[in-house]
Formats: sequence, C-alpha cells, structure tokens
Amino acid sequence: MSEHPPLAANPLSLHSLRARWQGFARWVADFLPKGLYARALLIVILPMVILQSVIAYFFMERHWQTVTFRLSAGVVRDIAAVIDLYTLLPEDGGRADLRKIAAQRLQLDVDILPKLELPPPLPKPFFSLLDSALSRELARQIKRPFWIDTVGRSSLVEIQILLDDSVLRVVTLRNSAYASNSHIFFMWMLGTSLVLLGVAVAFLRNQIRPILKLAAAAQDFGKGRENDFRPHGAREVRQAAYAFFEMKRRIERAMEQRTAMLNGVSHDMRTVLTRFKLSLALLEEGPETEALIKDVEEMQRMLEAYLAFARGDAGEPATPTDIGALLEELKADAERHGHKTEISISGYPTATVRADAIKRCLFNLVSNAQRHGDRIVIEASCDQRFLTVNVDDDGPGIRPEQREDVFRPFFRLDEARNQDEGGTGLGLAIARDIARSHGGDIMLSDSPMGGLRACVRLPV
Repeated sequence: MSEHPPLAANPLSLHSLRARWQGFARWVADFLPKGLYARALLIVILPMVILQSVIAYFFMERHWQTVTFRLSAGVVRDIAAVIDLYTLLPEDGGRADLRKIAAQRLQLDVDILPKLELPPPLPKPFFSLLDSALSRELARQIKRPFWIDTVGRSSLVEIQILLDDSVLRVVTLRNSAYASNSHIFFMWMLGTSLVLLGVAVAFLRNQIRPILKLAAAAQDFGKGRENDFRPHGAREVRQAAYAFFEMKRRIERAMEQRTAMLNGVSHDMRTVLTRFKLSLALLEEGPETEALIKDVEEMQRMLEAYLAFARGDAGEPATPTDIGALLEELKADAERHGHKTEISISGYPTATVRADAIKRCLFNLVSNAQRHGDRIVIEASCDQRFLTVNVDDDGPGIRPEQREDVFRPFFRLDEARNQDEGGTGLGLAIARDIARSHGGDIMLSDSPMGGLRACVRLPV
C-alpha cells in the first residue's frame, strides 16, 4: 500500500488570507489616530485599562458570586427554619408569634396564603445571578415547589413556597440575599484610568515636544528659514537632533565651498573675457570682429547666469513678503516690453520667503512667457497651507514629454546658440531651484489660453 504525500497548502488560499488580513489591517488603521502623541497615549493606556478591566472583572465577579450564594443560602436557611416551625407550632397562637419573630429577628415578612396554584414563572433577567442562587438553594434545602420574583420591586425579593395546606409567602430585602458592588468596580476603573491618563499625558507631552520642534526645524531648513532649535528631550531625540545639525552643517559647508569655487572660476574667466574684449577693441571693425564681440558677450551672460544658478541666493534671510506687490512690479515690467499682462489675486498672498529670490523665480517665468507669447495672465491664491502662483501665456506651449527636460540646466528647446533667438537654458532651472529651496516646486501644464502654464506652489 503506497503512502500519499501530504497535500501542500493551496497558494491561492494563502494569498487570499494574506490579502484579507492586509485589508483588515488597513481598515483598523483608518480608525486609529495618526499623530504620535495620540498613538503613544493609546499604547500606554489601552493595555493598562484592559489589564485592570480583566483583573477587576474576574476578581469582582468571583467575589459577587461567592457572597451572593452565601447570602442566598442564609436566607433560604431562615425560610426553611420558618417552615419547620410553622409545621410544628399550633394554629391557634403560635403561628402569629412566628410571623412576629420572623419580622423582628430574621427580617422576613411572612404571610400564610390559602392553598392555590403558584403563579407562572417569570422571565429571568439578563443578569440572573440572584435567581440562580435562590433557585438552587430552595431546591436543595426546602425541596418544595416555589416561585420567586426578583425584578418586580427593585429593593425586595418575593418568594412563594407551596406547603401541604397553604402557600408561604416571604418578602425580604434584596440586599439580604444579593451583594452588588458594581459602583465600586466602575469607580475603581474610572479613578485609576484618570490617574493613569493624567500621568501619561504629562509625561508624553514633554517627550514629544522635542520631536515636534525637531520636525519644525527640519521644515524651516527645507524652506530656507532659520530656526533656533536646541537639542533636548530623550537621548534618542537628542541624537537625532545632533545628526540633523551635522547634516545641516555639511550641506551649508558644501554650498559655501561650491560658491567659493565658482567665484574663483568666475574671476579667472572674467579676466580672460576682459582680455578678449581688449584684443577685439584693438582690431579693425568688420563682420568677423562683430561676430566675435557677440560671442564674447554671450559667453559673459551665460557665465553670469550659471553663477547665479549655482549661488542660489542662499544668504538672503526669509521675511514676510507681500507677493501681490511683487506681482504688480512684474506686470509693470512686462507691459513696458509691450506684452499685455493681467493679474488676479485671491486671498492674502503673503508668505515668509526670500523676497529677492522669489522675485527672480517669478521674473524668469514671466520672461519665459514674454519670449514665447503675446498675452500673459498671472493668478495668485493663498490658503492656510500653500501659496500658488500661475503664469499663463498664449504661446506655442511645450510638449508633455519635454516639460521635465526644460528644467535641466542648459537645456533649450531651440538649437540656436544666438542669444537673440534662445536663452541660456538656465531660467527655468533657476526658478525651480529657488522654489524647491523654499520647500515648494514648479509644475508645467497646458494653459487655458492655449499656451503654457507654469504653476509655482510654496508652503506658507
């Protein structure tokens, strides 16, 4: 008889289970808090509350059951003693004394009713601990038909027992047979949870505040702003802050070294260009010399543009700037060059930026629109998070597959090397570099006017 190998797990079922589990995890994540502060509170408080709830529930439940069964057994013993005395005492006066003794000594309201059928059983309540305890003890100790009512009157319990010639009706206090300490349980849970919540809030607030300040310092650095953040808080937070400062120093040192190197190269190349100009000035004027002079001037303009791109105006401080006034200046400059320009401003376009750098960024975009279109529309809007400036023109536009290429340094759509026909290829690159140094970006798209739209989006 050959043995069959065990069947391998179905990969499709495992994949479906994994997909379901991932979907459930995403569904749970949608309801969880997103902030570190709230998540830390949840991590600290939720396990403690669950632990306290479980311990308190099992302890108090066991305590309630034990005490309730013992109290119910005591009440049933008293009722059994009353029944025994009732059957032994004479009918003439002893039974009246029995009722008095039961009321004074046992706190039982005893009444003898004519022998009738017991009422139909009542529906048991949801929490039937008292019903279960009394029913068990009555069946064990008295062994007679009985009827109980624990819900008719909240503070009393009524028991009817069928005897040989009558019905014994007993009414007693509910707390004589049942121990209910639910208020202690809830007060214990609420009190300890509030104390734990207060301690956790006070502790976590001090621990998370340095993280928030570090995040704000990183954002300000990305936007080109200064921040007086100093490392403090937990050891790990201070280590992250020191790593951030070291990264910041390296970036600033690299930028300073690049600027210093380019300044040196600029000085050397300007010296060479100056000698070219002097040599050309000594030559006789002619078509060849005019072409050489134009080439030297183009080289000088390209050199200045490249140095401006590499330098990036990093030393300028960020200050609150009225973008609307800046756009009015750009409109006036464009109209002086014969281009019809419109401005639309919504909200209060004010942002903390490097004013000269942003002006140069927008100037490059407007200049690009002037070069390729006749009509320019500038729209500015500001909300609580971002400042958005759109520059639209009615020119030929740029194909979608080339809209990212134009931001590369020295990339030009036209192949002309003459400055009169094409730019240096750095205008859009400089503009995007300035926007990104402020934590924003520039995107190109189709304009409603049929040309190109350049959208500048900066965080406020």
